[in-house]
Amino acid sequence: MKIIPRCVATVVAAGLLLSGCAAVDPLAEQYSAGRDSGYESRDGSISEFAPTDRGEPIVFDGMTDAGHAVSSSGYAGEVLVVNFWYAACAPCRVEAPDLAALSDKYQDAGASFLGVNIYDQPDTSLAFARNFNITYPSIMDADSGTARLAFAGHAPPSAVPTTLLLDKQGRVAARFIGLIEAPSILDAIISDLINEEL
Repeated sequence: MKIIPRCVATVVAAGLLLSGCAAVDPLAEQYSAGRDSGYESRDGSISEFAPTDRGEPIVFDGMTDAGHAVSSSGYAGEVLVVNFWYAACAPCRVEAPDLAALSDKYQDAGASFLGVNIYDQPDTSLAFARNFNITYPSIMDADSGTARLAFAGHAPPSAVPTTLLLDKQGRVAARFIGLIEAPSILDAIISDLINEEL
């Protein structure tokens, strides 16, 4: 397992290019200013796992905010970025434009994105997606918790946001706990996993 330091100045500067055009969001600004906003996150650590340390493929299913069934089998053979979030989570709002931009970049290029909304109902989730131009689906997990259960041991249930990257075999290859402060690191890991030969 490789731990990447929380702040890498040059990478953070490059990552700002992805978020430079984001709309002003009061809750995100409150978080950025260091004021408490009632969410629980963690330390911003990034972990990568060698192929031999990735364990078994994650098997999950659920219903999206648009009412469509989704499952792990629908992402077989491609990299999957799974982001655990909810609409009132301030750091979720901060990183949303970066996730939207990366999702657009990798659409039809070997990687897909999927949200797991742990708190909201579909209307709130869809409003968030419209507000941040997010085109990928989110599993609605507030009532059942089945998606969180499928990822148990990989995503701390109370650490939001958490972002997991699954390799082409569906195994957890990387984990971001807390706000993705340097989207360029996420971008690089996605690219590496797409090009990885297992």
